[in-house]
Amino acid sequence: MYVCSCFGITEEQVQEHAAAGACTPRQIASASKAGTDCGSCVRRIQGILGRGQCPRRAALDRGESPLTTQQPSTATTPEPAEVAAMAAQAPAPAAAARVAA
Repeated sequence: MYVCSCFGITEEQVQEHAAAGACTPRQIASASKAGTDCGSCVRRIQGILGRGQCPRRAALDRGESPLTTQQPSTATTPEPAEVAAMAAQAPAPAAAARVAA
């Protein structure tokens, strides 16, 4: 059954996005565009999401700040030598190539 007729998003697709971690209508909209045009499907999306397991919502229920429940980033900052190597491998910008020509 279609939830969002503007973008052809089905209830199954909303549930798949929810299973992948989207737990608010805004997160569903970011993943699928549902709810971003006329907005008539937002309440239906809220109904589908219900009060399931959302890490941010669970943190609020425990009295914690929802902003501290996110996992820390595992990305590392590259060393200066790595940055220099990446810059050396990057192609020249188009504007610089035109000036040299």
